[in-house]
Formats: sequence, C-alpha cells, structure tokens
Amino acid sequence: MSAAGDSGAAPPAAVELIRSKRDGGELAPDAIGWVLAGHLARTVGDEQMAALLMAIVWRGMSPGELAAWTGAMVRSGDRLDLSGLDRPTVDKHSTGGVGDKVSLVLAPLVAACGAAVPQLSGRGLGHTGGTLDKLESIAGFRADLDRTEVLRVLDEVGCVICAAGPDLAPADRRLYALRDITGTVESIPLIASSIMSKKVAEGTAALLLDVKVGRGAFMADRDGARVLARTMIGLGRAYGLRTTALLTAMETPLGRAVGNAVEVEESLELLGGGGPLDLRGLVLAEATAMLELAGIAVDPAAALDDGRALATFRQMVRAQGGDPDAPVPVGKTLARVDAVRDGWIERLDARAVGIAAWRLGAGRARAGDPVSPTAGVWCRAKPGEPVRRGETVLELVGDDPARVPAALDALQSAVVIGTRPLPEPAPSLVLERVEA
Repeated sequence: MSAAGDSGAAPPAAVELIRSKRDGGELAPDAIGWVLAGHLARTVGDEQMAALLMAIVWRGMSPGELAAWTGAMVRSGDRLDLSGLDRPTVDKHSTGGVGDKVSLVLAPLVAACGAAVPQLSGRGLGHTGGTLDKLESIAGFRADLDRTEVLRVLDEVGCVICAAGPDLAPADRRLYALRDITGTVESIPLIASSIMSKKVAEGTAALLLDVKVGRGAFMADRDGARVLARTMIGLGRAYGLRTTALLTAMETPLGRAVGNAVEVEESLELLGGGGPLDLRGLVLAEATAMLELAGIAVDPAAALDDGRALATFRQMVRAQGGDPDAPVPVGKTLARVDAVRDGWIERLDARAVGIAAWRLGAGRARAGDPVSPTAGVWCRAKPGEPVRRGETVLELVGDDPARVPAALDALQSAVVIGTRPLPEPAPSLVLERVEA
C-alpha cells in the first residue's frame, strides 16, 4: 500500500500520511517531499510530524522511502560545491563515543597527505562529546563559518572542522530538534537519513563512517551497528558518494582524556609524536581507509610522525580564528576515584565515564546549553594496567565543585579490578570493515 502516490495529485493531508505509515503503508516520494517541506515551512505542525516520526520508529522505512526521505532533506537547502578544489575530497563521520577526539587529529592528518577534508561536525549532547565543543576550548576558534569561509579554509589548508551551516539540509535540523524531545531518536532509518543528508549536502566525494559499538556508544551490539552502517552506505552510494564503514569498539574510553580542553591536550600530544597507543592506532586505521577512498597511496604514519599533521592542525586553527599558541584552559582537580585493592584494571565503563564528564559540565542535556571547557575526566589507568590500592584510576577536573557528587555517583561501578593480568593484549579497536 502506498500513500499520496501520483505526481500531480492533490497534496495529502498530514493525517492521511500518519495513518498510512501507522498501518504499515509505504509513503510515496511526492508525499515525503510534501510533508518535509511543509514541516520546514511550518504548515505541517510539530505534533503531526512527531506522530509521523513515531510511526516510522514503529514501522520502519523501505529502501525506496528512505532514499526519498534523505533526498528531500538534501533538497530542502543548498549543497556545497567543492569542484573548484585541486585535491580529492573525503570526509569522516563518527556515531559518537566517549573520549572520541579522533577528528581533531584525523582531519589535519589526511589533509597533510593530500586530500581535502570538509569535516562538518556537531556539538555534544548527553554522554558523548562534541568535536566543536572541544575545538572551541582553543582561544578564538570559530566553528560557525559561512560558505565562503569554508571554501577558503579548505583551499588554503586542506581541511576545515566547522558546524553545518543553516542552509545545509535545514529540514533535518528541524526534525532533529523534534526527535530529541519526542523519544524518536532511536530509529535506524531516521539516524541514517539525518547523517547522510548532511554529508551528501556538504559535497564531499567520499565518506568513511566510524560506527561505534559498545557500552559507550549509541549502538550497543555489533549486529545493530552493522545494519546502521549498511543502511548509511546504501544511502551514500545512491547519491554518488563513495562510502565505507568501520565498526569500532567503544566499551572503554578512547585514549585517557574525556572532556573538552583535556581532549584537545591529548590530541596535541598525539600530533606531537606521543599520545596513547589505542588512539594512535584508530587514527591511523581511519586515515588509511580515508586515503584509500580518496585514491591517495600515502602512509599516514609518516605524516603524523614528521610533524606535517601538527603543522596542518595549527594552520587550520589559525585560519578559523584561533590561536594555536595559546595554552588550553586547565581545570582544577576536583576529585579522584582510587583503586580499592591491588590488581589489574579489568573493566572501565565508557558510558559511566562519559556520564561523569557530562555531569561535571563537559556536555549538555539540551541543545543550546553551555558547556565548561575545563570539565572532564582523566583515565589514569585503563584495562590491562596494574594498580596498587590507593592509586588514582580516574581524576575528575573542572571548575564547579558542586557538580562532583553527581559525577561520582555515575562512577560507582565504573571500575572493575581483577586479581590477575588480562590473558592477552587488547585487540584492535577496529572490529570489522563493512561494505555495501
């Protein structure tokens, strides 16, 4: 059964579409275009769109519906034209994790290897951090750039990390705000179309998806993450976007820093030739995949180790109004979680650490809430590492001591200490590569 089918027919009433999708019907492309345009123009009310979204959560979408829904969101605004750049374009999107500062290193690294990276990123919501919040802890850094500025920075530097402008997929912006307050976030078709509409609109030729799996991620199990990855890959390829995905583990915080300025500090450490091995390994795996998509045969490790990636990062920060020489803000140590006995860290719950950082002020409960640049958590010991009783495992930093009790409450069961070493080294964070 299909609703509002034929081109040129009278526009349907929103209630007809709601009933059709509620009863398992398939919405025709012209009906989808009509209802999304109406919601953007406010002739279809939020209450009607919320009902339709809930019906989609219950009933799902066919591939044809999903392609039409995504295309309508792309057409609701403008598309960036990157054809004037003299290098191949490739971007990356992460579904969000705890301590996930990969983009801060990855974008300048891939740019240093010869690609152009138009990284349109977001701000944090809940326990997963936002790339823009992290970068905005750098003095003067501007994440809100207009189209001319985006193209200028891409041309001069090779990478830009900024917010999606208001003219890129504006229908998705309206929908996302509504989904957040109506319990309709958890839907693979709605998640996939939201992500991919912005990526298609940004004009990149290729895209790597980092789909996080585990306690600290939106997708808790690998099967669900694989479905989401394949759905997004299908949408990308339907719109001429070369797309592949990596499923990556998110049971433990990535690196040792969770927050905003603390993650910038750790990213600079990695760009300077140091940094935690898990973060370095994931950055290089993703850089290799992005360069492959862009058709560039270069070893990214060389650009990371010889300082080219750091130089590109500094150039990007300067081009976006920031001061790469300014020290990042440092929070006070507000509390510590210490080892209760001798042993080895067996588990460190990424979600609990992310919630603690959020409660300290590093994240927001609602879009538009302010965040603290200094709030966060340092993981002083991670799974597989030995600890002695009384040794600090987690260090809570920030500027508001009143937030500490709620943060500590989130960490009550976050750390598990075993009596013997883990049986084998931790596996790669890359669980599998997913194609169409």
